[in-house]
Amino acid sequence: MKWGIMATGSIAQKFASTVNRMTDEGEILQAVASRTKESAENFARQHRIPEVFDSYKAMAESDSVDVIYIATPNNMHYENVKMCLLAGKHVLCEKPFTTSAAQAQELYALAEEKGLFLMEGFWIRFLPVLQKMQELIKEGKLGEIRYIRSEYGFVAKGDRKVRKFNPQLGGGALLDIGIYNLGFLNMIMGKNPDSFTSDVHMTDVGTDDFSVIHLHYSQENGQGAEAVVTTAIGLDIQRKAAVIGTKGSIYLDDFQKAETMTVSLSDGEEYEIEIPFEINGFEYQIREASNCIREGRTHSGIYTPQMSLQTLSLIDDIRAGWNMKFPFEK
Repeated sequence: MKWGIMATGSIAQKFASTVNRMTDEGEILQAVASRTKESAENFARQHRIPEVFDSYKAMAESDSVDVIYIATPNNMHYENVKMCLLAGKHVLCEKPFTTSAAQAQELYALAEEKGLFLMEGFWIRFLPVLQKMQELIKEGKLGEIRYIRSEYGFVAKGDRKVRKFNPQLGGGALLDIGIYNLGFLNMIMGKNPDSFTSDVHMTDVGTDDFSVIHLHYSQENGQGAEAVVTTAIGLDIQRKAAVIGTKGSIYLDDFQKAETMTVSLSDGEEYEIEIPFEINGFEYQIREASNCIREGRTHSGIYTPQMSLQTLSLIDDIRAGWNMKFPFEK
């Protein structure tokens, strides 16, 4: 599959280095586009990419690429994805897919209409350990899920900190890393909560830097499940998670880069499951996208548009409760 990369930031660097280690699977880095030619040329030299574009539109319209990975700022995702789809290109777009569920719904419908593959690059959905976690839950190994918790926080400095919180770019901790917490919950529960409450701290530029969200899920037996997620930019919080059920629990020391998990069952059995990454974890979403495109599918069966839309609509609801609107939404 011939890939084009849109933008040249740190996440694009990771993506490019991954594709370059998958050439034996038929993955090819064909082109890169940036708003400045110098940035694109530097990126191309570093990752051995033959074609350089100083225009996103020019790469989207090029016949030399099959699929485009979009790694631009959050506020640009909607327009960039739409441009690529209208140009007839398959798309893998970095999370958050868009800044609203309505935008995402429109794009998924457009991809279906055009017969093109489209997926949010929510890479943790494809990690083998988390796939195994879902399998164990589905099998009833943990019994009925009663409680989930996940935490994620890091410290950003300098220009990176400014970018992370910039409301003009669709910034804030919720869209940047809170989506990992909420997406992790969706992997387990398969639906949005019936209700939630939250405590949030807003920055002086109007985006969030810390929040604790309590979520309630109803169950068919009437018992219900509770979840608590903590998200922060400015605090170093380990990416720990736990899934507690009536028959056992799963503990992850790093749910966002999961290679191991501990299964602890009520009968006293306890064991660790370890599935190391083949490369760095990005390879699984790349492989899924390529396989879907080769098979003529417009979306993944592992991470469907519905799953993406559920998390985005939950983020919409949370932001509404915080009265957090971006300037381009007003």
